[in-house]
Amino acid sequence: MIFRFISVVWVLIFSSFCLASTLPTVKLAALKFGTVKWELETIKRLRLDEKKGVNLEVVDVAGKQASTLAIQNDAVDVIVSDWIWVANQRSDNKNYQFTPYSKAVGSLMVGPKSSVKSLEDLKGKKIGIAGGPVDKSWIIIQAIAKKRHGLDLAAQNELVFGAPPLLFKQAISGEIDAVINFWHFLAKLEAKGFSRVVDVQDVAVELGLSPDTPLLGYVFKEEWATENRDLAEGLGVASREAKRTLAADDNAWEPLRGLIKAKTDKEFETLRASWRQGIPSDTFNFASAQAMFDLMRAFGDGKLIKSKTELDEGAFFASNQ
Repeated sequence: MIFRFISVVWVLIFSSFCLASTLPTVKLAALKFGTVKWELETIKRLRLDEKKGVNLEVVDVAGKQASTLAIQNDAVDVIVSDWIWVANQRSDNKNYQFTPYSKAVGSLMVGPKSSVKSLEDLKGKKIGIAGGPVDKSWIIIQAIAKKRHGLDLAAQNELVFGAPPLLFKQAISGEIDAVINFWHFLAKLEAKGFSRVVDVQDVAVELGLSPDTPLLGYVFKEEWATENRDLAEGLGVASREAKRTLAADDNAWEPLRGLIKAKTDKEFETLRASWRQGIPSDTFNFASAQAMFDLMRAFGDGKLIKSKTELDEGAFFASNQ
């Protein structure tokens, strides 16, 4: 009886391996310890890719530059980037396309003992900013400070640009007075009692933006998507199905604990809640993207968006599923 059970298990494993090996492969570059891996791991564990006729192969990379080089040299088919990068590439006749992954954005946060309660309280303070001077959340926060109070945050404050993990530690130690960081580091700070002075999604409407506009997504060459439309469609559907599972089922997060590496249950739950808040809708609104593009151009000092770059609808992969 035991022998028969073991034989059945091996047959199932072998059949699964054979199915994956016969399906067309999509190579996707992702940061080894990045939050995108939470979704990709779910896709693979539930075999959502195979159900859509795709064998997703995740290629670990060390950083954004490595993933960019990988897709430019056809070492991978897909990377994770934003549509502003896609627009800049298309202005140089490098036709990439974007399909949404997340609408998660940053916030400006302060520690539990901070006296800063509003943007006006920031004057003269030291602000840590991940992502550099052209970080999208930083640009939006500058725009709302200018609109609401006529403040020039870059001129009136000491700015500290650094890697997200370093700024996370400096925020906890009090070396910086406020921090704008990537969403998952902010979630960890929230679990430690930090509060949001400005949440980018909350102020979007005030700036004429839609809070539902996803910036981050899966990016591939338009030529590849044209030649392999079923693969591009399959990846998109698998992504959305993984999101629906992770949005509705807390148990689906348990296998991800090793990837998430939360130090406490509270931190784990905060990260889960923040990730869910970043799930975009299944439809993409080009007009909303154009409004965000225009704001980024106005406040990006020409460093984020090239002067010749325009946003065209061809930058966004039009899914039929």
